[in-house]
Amino acid sequence: MNNHSLAELVSVTKRFGAIVALDQLDLDARPGELLAVLGPNGAGKTTAISLLLGLQQPDSGSARLFGGPPNLVEPRRQVGVMMQEAALAPELRVREQIDLAASYYPDPMTPDDALEITGTTALRKRPYAKLSAGQKRQVQFALAVVGRPRLLFLDEPTVGLDIQSREMVWATLRRLVADGCSIVLTTHYLEEAEALADRVAVLAKGRLIATGTVSEIRGLVVRKQITCRTTLSAEQVAAWPDVQTVTRDQHGLHITASNTENVVRRLLASDEDLHDLEVQRAGLAEAFTELTQEAK
Repeated sequence: MNNHSLAELVSVTKRFGAIVALDQLDLDARPGELLAVLGPNGAGKTTAISLLLGLQQPDSGSARLFGGPPNLVEPRRQVGVMMQEAALAPELRVREQIDLAASYYPDPMTPDDALEITGTTALRKRPYAKLSAGQKRQVQFALAVVGRPRLLFLDEPTVGLDIQSREMVWATLRRLVADGCSIVLTTHYLEEAEALADRVAVLAKGRLIATGTVSEIRGLVVRKQITCRTTLSAEQVAAWPDVQTVTRDQHGLHITASNTENVVRRLLASDEDLHDLEVQRAGLAEAFTELTQEAK
């Protein structure tokens, strides 16, 4: 057990029949950070969270939550959870759902505070069954935070939310981390990880293929984007070594290259009138695409 981890998976393998969902996975959540777990569909993100919560057992390796087995009551009282699928009593009103969830915790927020910080105050008297899918997600978020958890697990929390609701969730998450809560967030939205994460873990086919800060994950990718205005044709440049792709639009030539310096030198040597030259590092989206493609 890493002394600095609140939750961790050590060399965990999990199979469902012939499918290997997790393959020797190491993953840990540390105090005071938001860990974003990224990966395409079927990468094992939800399975990893289920194991950390004790909802499933690993076939091999171990899962620990606050230093002990995840299925004990004591560690669970320090955890908030929002899974992709949630079955809540349809006839209970929103305020009653939050009252009930708060009663499970030793030192919860007031239900009114949970309603306020999750933007659900206006829904408090509505029966859960009468809510839209996006409103149900917001209420599930309120249930996850009402207990003032030390560690919050959020599995794809903003799927189905409109932009305004998503920004409210982001603002609340930043506030929770600032107040000392640690968060494990799975997401498909790369901009969500880029905006929120202290650390990113990229999963593909049940394996951890990269981990680090957003800028470290970006730095693993050698490709960079070159933009310039030039008389050279896209076909000419595409034939050069180190050039992956070339497109042209009204802003000029856009070149993706692995050895940017060599390509820039050749551009300058080949066209004396070349101007508006820009070189950009790959964003998280490009890094994610390249890393997961390499893992195939």
